[in-house]
Amino acid sequence: MRAKIPFILNDTSVVAEMQPGMVLANYIRYEARLTGTKIGCREGDCGACTVLVGELGGSADSDEIVYRNVNSCLMPIGNAAGCHVVTIEGVDLDRPNAIQEAFVEEGATQCGFCTPGFIVSLVGHCLERECRDPLAAISGNICRCTGYKSIERAATRVVEHLKHRGGDLVEAEIVPAWFASIPERLRELKLAHPACEEVRRKDAVCVGGGTDLYVQRPDELEPGCLQFNLARAELRGIRCDGNTVILGASVTMEEVSRSTELIALFPDLPRYAKLIASQAIRNMATLAGNIANASPIGDMTIFFLALDSSLTLRSGDQRRTVALREFFRGYKDTALEPDEEIESVEFAVPENGDLFSFEKVSKRTCLDIASVNTAMSCRVQDGVIAQASVSAGGVAPIPLYLEKTSAFLVAKMLDAATVREAADIADGEIAPISDVRGSAAYKRLLFRQLFYAHFIVHCEGVIEWGELL
Repeated sequence: MRAKIPFILNDTSVVAEMQPGMVLANYIRYEARLTGTKIGCREGDCGACTVLVGELGGSADSDEIVYRNVNSCLMPIGNAAGCHVVTIEGVDLDRPNAIQEAFVEEGATQCGFCTPGFIVSLVGHCLERECRDPLAAISGNICRCTGYKSIERAATRVVEHLKHRGGDLVEAEIVPAWFASIPERLRELKLAHPACEEVRRKDAVCVGGGTDLYVQRPDELEPGCLQFNLARAELRGIRCDGNTVILGASVTMEEVSRSTELIALFPDLPRYAKLIASQAIRNMATLAGNIANASPIGDMTIFFLALDSSLTLRSGDQRRTVALREFFRGYKDTALEPDEEIESVEFAVPENGDLFSFEKVSKRTCLDIASVNTAMSCRVQDGVIAQASVSAGGVAPIPLYLEKTSAFLVAKMLDAATVREAADIADGEIAPISDVRGSAAYKRLLFRQLFYAHFIVHCEGVIEWGELL
């Protein structure tokens, strides 16, 4: 069923009458005829389809637009409603912009197929209020023929150029002057096309960012009955309520990794995020999507399992709470009823001194799915383990909470003998299988090493690696 989807595409206000499940890349290329956006893998791996999506942030009269680079091959056009979509054509000036010039001067392009994605991602980096690592912004853009050093030099040149121009992107010739009119135009667009309240249908597929669903079954989703959750305000946000941290179901992985509240609790969170997909994927992938997908190796699921988190499930006005460790009933089978959705994820604020670590090994260090991943939360008082929660992925049909191992650790002395015995108990709880990511024997060994790593990281001087061999 077609719907009217209002958004701004570069400098043009459009109301696309399309099936909301169509991916944005197809609309851009085949309907709008903007062919600078390329389609390569259709899995979010190559970044050739990268575009920017901007949303009004803050109050209703705010001029701040938050832009994020996304893979348009996985983004349903329904998620573009009320947004500003920017393609490579949208950053074109009467001549090459400063980023394009940097790529030319550094020889950072050959065949050019991938180049639009790099350019768009770096424009997005420049549009960020906090200037972060430009290489992180292009982490999901893959070039197969140029060599990355020239691209890195071009990115560094862009950052230096922007500093010398005082950060004004129009003055710095990075974006066209019409960018300044977009906040007011987006406000007018929202007034002209107010979001409608949709009733959750039992046959509707809930779509967050779509980063996994659109890899699994794109042909089924395009004409399907979908409910888009990414932009729903009531499902967004991270907040503390007393001793409880509450994350909305549609919080993205990138928002998790940048949350000041969460980084205060887990200082290594930005480092963990680099192990979980590219920035373009993290900008779309939602917490609820990672959990509801029920992948045995879901990174965020494993993270929050170790915090003994719970889920609030909602059906209309009815809500119920389910422990995350009890949510998974079997492979790809969850406790969600047909008319339910995940509303939020909650966990107790860790006490001062609590230890937390997340470990992951995949075929590539970054931007890859896990062979095995694991997390542990642990509280040690006077050399005795007072609390422990251990989770593991890739070693069972479900994201696994290691109940026996966690229970064993409590009230034990923190020493090498305890850790070795706990690892033996964990070996009895896991049941890995051989697949493309490794043999069952390899995964058992890998999990044991990662389990040891939790303690090595936090117990330097107490437990030495040689004592665990």
